Amino acid sequence: MKKLYFIMSFLLVVACGPKENIPITDLQEDTLKNALLIDVRTPEEYSLGHLVEATNINWYNADFKDKIGELDRSKTVYVYCKAGGRSAKAAAVFRELGFKNVVNLEGGYDVYLEAKE
Repeated sequence: MKKLYFIMSFLLVVACGPKENIPITDLQEDTLKNALLIDVRTPEEYSLGHLVEATNINWYNADFKDKIGELDRSKTVYVYCKAGGRSAKAAAVFRELGFKNVVNLEGGYDVYLEAKE
């Protein structure tokens, strides 16, 4: 009976826990309350358009780890880039630095723009 209880509890936690990746088009505005939205594109890319409330931290900057290390680790972090490659790498760095709830927004800003059209 204890084993069954343990297995059921484990499955519940896994099924209900935060996902590590979601399509950027599935992001809901209310999800961002009390969360961090990080755009890891270059400042030039960011200046051409970005998600509302997104903070730009350039993946290519030498001080990338220092900048994200200053953020609140208790908040869920949503991270995106142009197409998904940089944000996947950045999400791994967030986790490496002790952030527990990090979500990579798959597809990136390009997919977001396509969905808006």
